[in-house]
Amino acid sequence: MSPAMCAWAHPTPPLRTLTAEEARALLTATDGHRLRALFELALRTGLRKGELLGLRWEDLDLTGGTVNIRRTLQRTNSAGLTVLPTKTHSSERRIALPTECLRSLEQHREQQAQEREAAGSGWKASGYVFTRPDGSPIEGATLTRHFDALLRRAALRRIRFHDLRHSAATLLLEQGVELVVIKELLGHAHIGVTATVYAHVRLRLQRDAIDLLGNALRNPARPDDGDEPLQGAASVR
Repeated sequence: MSPAMCAWAHPTPPLRTLTAEEARALLTATDGHRLRALFELALRTGLRKGELLGLRWEDLDLTGGTVNIRRTLQRTNSAGLTVLPTKTHSSERRIALPTECLRSLEQHREQQAQEREAAGSGWKASGYVFTRPDGSPIEGATLTRHFDALLRRAALRRIRFHDLRHSAATLLLEQGVELVVIKELLGHAHIGVTATVYAHVRLRLQRDAIDLLGNALRNPARPDDGDEPLQGAASVR
């Protein structure tokens, strides 16, 4: 069977995204979690798991409110936990940080300083923003376990960590954010990628917009009776 036929036989499953209400529930569930700042970044900016785990403090400008995405941290079969370049050239980018993320990152930095002091000589100075309590890098599988536990705490359905990225993009589209802005935030190589991935969301928003226009154009003083012939028109016999 050709690759094209395989793709037809096994269509890509629909995206599983959080609604705004579910996203708020997840954020509430992160209260008190030592990685709250990471989950908030994921949901509010759509950063990939490897990009989050690969963030270093030198990448952050908390005063200017930006972060530079320069690398990804992930486990490979050949080299174990490894620092790799971003997925594409466009994935290396600088993005603005929401006020809520700046606040939680400041709190996270203070928390990490306390953990460093408690660890003493056992502290692993990795330079990463998000680490284990001893300063060593976090494994992607470990982050997934934390995420699954938060979903259970929030009484939400099971989704992938990567679906936080899709949730962020979908919620931004629903708020009327332009596609090109979302493309730059997510680090897609071409706007066509963004348009294709979220075509179903855009179609739904188009339907909503058309319905709104229909409501605006409807004459409230005239009942909608499509069966009544136009004045002066001959009757159909």
